Parts: sequence; structure tokens; C-alpha cells
Amino acid sequence: MSITGIVLAGGQGKRMGGINKGLVEFNGQPMVAHVLQRLAPQVDELLVNANHETERYAQFGHPIVQDQISGFAGPLAGLHAGMQQARHPYILTAPCDSPLLPPTLVKRLLNALIERDADIAIAKTGTQAHPVFCLCRRSLLPSLEQFLQQGNRKMADWVSQLDTAEVSFTDQAQAFANINTHEELHKLEHTA
Repeated sequence: MSITGIVLAGGQGKRMGGINKGLVEFNGQPMVAHVLQRLAPQVDELLVNANHETERYAQFGHPIVQDQISGFAGPLAGLHAGMQQARHPYILTAPCDSPLLPPTLVKRLLNALIERDADIAIAKTGTQAHPVFCLCRRSLLPSLEQFLQQGNRKMADWVSQLDTAEVSFTDQAQAFANINTHEELHKLEHTA
């Protein structure tokens, strides 16, 4: 079961004042470095989806893929770009601003995907689904392209059309903390 991991760092960071969130330091390292270190042992290939400051992201040693859809179209545009470059049949995505990813993320998502023979497996904590933390089949690329060509951009809307396995990570809810503000960053640093 070979897997390509895609770290989603293609956004604009509007809620953090337009700064590149993946490059913001968390406990002494850029957040994206934490994500890459946690994902690398879990996947066979890692790609970084970045649309600006690509030279800085390239310094982490993984191929950079840029959105093929203009206008910072969100996580689905990053998934789409990564799927086009991926060398493996399974695709994992994780955002660059969640530095506490669990070491069992891929294993748990893959087990659920295979057991259910689902199209996609997504993480869930409590009642909150986290579709940007997903493992899906690369064969979904035509479905995704059609969805995007229709002008759709919301990941949750695309996922709702698929056979989805939701995987509870409530036991590790903090691992899915998404950092959108400086306050959230400092709070998570002190609890990590």
C-alpha cells in the first residue's frame, strides 16, 4: 500500500495577517518542518503544495507542487496538484499548520479505508470531521477534476459525494489543532 503524502501549504494565511503559516515557528522550528518530520516515516513520498515562497519550502528537501487552479482555491486545489504528481496509488493530505500530527495517522486512516473499501478516510475528533486530514485513492482524480471544473472549492462538499470512512482520533484531539492565529500558536506551544 504505497502512499504519497501531500503537505498543504498553499494558502494565503489571511487569519494570521497574510503570513505564510507553514513557515511560522512553533517550538523553534517552522510548523511545516514538524509536519514533514511526523509524516515522512508514514508515507513513501512527500510533496509540499506551496504557491508562494516556494524556494523556502524547497529547502526542506521535498518536491514542491503548485496549484493548477488560480486564485488560491483552497485545500482541494492542493490535493489536485499533488494527485497529478503523485507516484503512488494512495494519497494522504495534511495541513502545514498542524505540527502535532499523530505517528499513527496513516495507519489508522488506511486501515479504515481498506476495511470499508471506501473512497476516502478522514480524521474526526468528537463530532468534528477534519477532511483536510484524509487518505484517498489516487483514482479519484477524475472525480476531483470534474468537481473543480464546476467551480466547487469546498473539501467537505467533495467528500460528501464519496464513500467516506470517518476515523475517530478523539483520543488525540490536540494533534488536529489547526493554528490560524498567533494566540492559537502560543497556546498550543505551551501545551505541547
